[in-house]
Amino acid sequence: MVPAVGDAADLLRRARRVVVFTGAGMSAESGVPTFRDARTGLWRRFDPHALATPEAFDADPALVWGWYEWRRQLVRRAEPHPGHRAVAAIEARVPTVLITQNVDDLHERAGSRAPLHLHGSLFAARCSACDDPAPVPDGAPEPADGRRLPPPRCARCAGPVRPGVVWFGEALPPDALAAAVDAASGCDLLLTVGTSGLVHPAAEIPLVTARLGGSVIQVNPERTPLDPVAAVNLRGPAAEVLPALVDAAWGATARR
Repeated sequence: MVPAVGDAADLLRRARRVVVFTGAGMSAESGVPTFRDARTGLWRRFDPHALATPEAFDADPALVWGWYEWRRQLVRRAEPHPGHRAVAAIEARVPTVLITQNVDDLHERAGSRAPLHLHGSLFAARCSACDDPAPVPDGAPEPADGRRLPPPRCARCAGPVRPGVVWFGEALPPDALAAAVDAASGCDLLLTVGTSGLVHPAAEIPLVTARLGGSVIQVNPERTPLDPVAAVNLRGPAAEVLPALVDAAWGATARR
């Protein structure tokens, strides 16, 4: 066993309340493109930042809905990896709050019960006019010309339905953010996985735990600004490191 994994396993085994905080690197290991990489084919001609604002949706709702529908179909074809399932195994062993910056549903499909989606979800649409929740089309077709797909209409007010994600210039969902800060404040161990530590205010979440005396374990192939606050830095992909961590803490049967 790598010594750092053993140290992290000791912290995990002794923890009474855990937070797992995941970022884009977690989903990328399942083949989900990161936001800035989500451009192939005809979509290469568009700046993702220009497609992820309320103003872009107002100007061309079919273009923006088409891009997000294309991204949602990519996620549907992806599968959770062993790291996602290891997170669910941690939840089964110790009281855990899962906080994610990812807008996919890979954690849910791996068995996690109720992740806090700080940046919203591709699978939680809402009306752009009255803000009522709206069902996401089931098995919707790919955008007909590779780009535009008219959004559905709200059942309440007939306004165009928008993706349920946080766009540039928008605040994080206040309830999710408050719950995340509360969880980070009350845990004795936080695992940050696949996050860059650069996207604020989400990047503050691990710092809350550290400032209040909790331990932080970081899982990331690369160095990040969170390195100095982490009690243990585990270098490597989440799909390999997290199962090894769970095995070291409780044995391989914990993931079955």
